[in-house]
Amino acid sequence: MPQPQFHQPQRKQRIQMRRFLVWGLSFIGAFVLAISPLSGIATESTATKVAVGGSWRGASFPVENFITYTSPFGYRRSPDGGYRQEFHRGLDMAAPQGSYIRNWWTGRVVEVSDNTACGTSVVVQSGDWQHIYCHMEGRVESANGQRYMIDRAGGVQIFEGQTVSAGMRIGRVGMTGRTTGPHLHWGLKYDNQWVDPALVLRAMYSEQTGAGSVSVRP
Repeated sequence: MPQPQFHQPQRKQRIQMRRFLVWGLSFIGAFVLAISPLSGIATESTATKVAVGGSWRGASFPVENFITYTSPFGYRRSPDGGYRQEFHRGLDMAAPQGSYIRNWWTGRVVEVSDNTACGTSVVVQSGDWQHIYCHMEGRVESANGQRYMIDRAGGVQIFEGQTVSAGMRIGRVGMTGRTTGPHLHWGLKYDNQWVDPALVLRAMYSEQTGAGSVSVRP
């Protein structure tokens, strides 16, 4: 992945962001691999090596105006301020509220929701892969028996059953659901097993570097 989508900053900024991305993903990957595997959790040697369509080049970095990773996949202390440990099934990516979220891979929208801790969310199915986007702006509505997520201020409307292409804007970063700040919670499943998104992003970055991809499309 040459770089995430950052509204095409200046060359020096792009280089700095690229270095930060690699460093951040390496740190997160090392942290997660130290965790004991759980039932229903895919390992690096399984799902993360199974690229959609045999290649990672068609994938898009999922958020614009990316700032930093705020919570990795794996065990963490409860964000509510308590001391209990919980398993975090995704990767949190901080970005300014209102930043656009891009679909990771071409697929079909299988669910939209706004009544769980995930907040306003969209779930996309791409073959054996499922990608989940949480804490978005907007709400879920229905018309003529069809459900859809609508963010009127952002000009986004996503229907259940709709096909969405890689890199397509499918929502905006918000603060709906259980969250302490604006960010995208991005979850990944392969064959119904949870996958560490940081490992997938590292695989994407490794293959896409210098090759060009939807990650750099405006």
